[in-house]
Amino acid sequence: MSDSRRKFIKDSAKASAAVYLGSLGFSAKSYARIIGSNDRVRVGVVGFSDRHRSSHLPSFMNHYKELNFDVVAVSDIWKKRREEGVAAWKEKMGHDITACRNNEEMYNGKMVDAVFISTADFQHATHAIEAVRAGCDAYVEKPFAETMEDNRAALKAIKGSDRIVQIGSQRRSGSNYWAADNFIKSGKFGPITMVELTWNVNQPGRWRRPALVAQLKESDTDWKRFLVNRPYENFDPRKYLEYRLFWPYSSGLPGQWMSHQIDTVHWFSGLKHPRSVVANGGIYMWKDGRRNWDTITAVFDYGPENDPSTGFQVTFSSRMHNGDERPAEVYYSNGGELNLITNKISPTGGLTKRFADEMKMQPNLLPEQSLVTENVQVVASANTGADKLTNAHVRNWMECVRSRKTPNAPVEAGYAHSIANIMTTAAAHTGLKATFDERTQEVMVGGKPFKY
Repeated sequence: MSDSRRKFIKDSAKASAAVYLGSLGFSAKSYARIIGSNDRVRVGVVGFSDRHRSSHLPSFMNHYKELNFDVVAVSDIWKKRREEGVAAWKEKMGHDITACRNNEEMYNGKMVDAVFISTADFQHATHAIEAVRAGCDAYVEKPFAETMEDNRAALKAIKGSDRIVQIGSQRRSGSNYWAADNFIKSGKFGPITMVELTWNVNQPGRWRRPALVAQLKESDTDWKRFLVNRPYENFDPRKYLEYRLFWPYSSGLPGQWMSHQIDTVHWFSGLKHPRSVVANGGIYMWKDGRRNWDTITAVFDYGPENDPSTGFQVTFSSRMHNGDERPAEVYYSNGGELNLITNKISPTGGLTKRFADEMKMQPNLLPEQSLVTENVQVVASANTGADKLTNAHVRNWMECVRSRKTPNAPVEAGYAHSIANIMTTAAAHTGLKATFDERTQEVMVGGKPFKY
């Protein structure tokens, strides 16, 4: 067969496939990403963090061969972690990995199609913007943003692109959470009347890195680049490595743990943010120089903005000095509860015949049933290896990079949980009730936008 004949057949096959895929909603650019001999997705790592090492890496390894992905570069501004990342991924992938001193080196080199972003909390939004502007899909760890300025900017950049961005809210890839969402949305649960969220641990070393702090030298990293858009402070290895203890680099408990749980409230209810938030707490136990509280209780009012007579309350409480490592999410209705600790629906607390008869009402009791058959347990440690939820969530992102479909946790989910987080931070820092201005998309306290 002549070369021209081979080329004709090959081009005809591609054209036929393109017409078929186009009928399924694939764009020409998307089609180019999923067909041909050069269709391997080249992945870069933005921040070789504990979270990436312990969760993203093993999850990725479960799926990369089947989906034809490859890790080719590691970007980290700290020399130690950059070298560790290159070594770890070289061992896993069996080929050389490019070490990048910063994201510009990686993006300017046009060496990656997609990235994992697991940097410091306050950097996620900025790094997501950089990724999509470089034409890359991204898996972006939560919290998505810690200020409304960052939140709005990242939403705009991602929505203005055609990139696939998965927010690291892995509950959205859990079969038990999908079952809960379906049950609530079916109407069988009845209106949500209350949600109780708790996340308690007893770990003096939580978010502390004393041994690592001793190894960090300013000459081995880029402190100004680390600060991104935060006010300048002199180099402090604790703020660099223990950033979750220090505002404005992290909100601490709200951003780390509440962001996961409040996201399910938005998902199940269809509401985008609280109407108001109040919060109280303090540093009651770990007086180690931290700025962020080790104990918090926040109370949320949820419901339609135009109808204050309807809605429900949400409470989030978290303590770092006494806990059993079992994050709890319990949804209540007049008919009982949906418990995401036990993954069961039950009539517990529902309106019984005795009390219904007193008011000439019908009893209202939910059925006793399990959400799922398999055991799905959420633990308080973020670094639990390829746990079921993270494993499923990473795979969902990888599949969506291929299909160009919307992932389970799109950017809107990150934008919404960030509003709730920022409202909580505003209430905690000011002692005032925080609200949200729909028109300006600002978190408000005392009639003014909240600023750190």
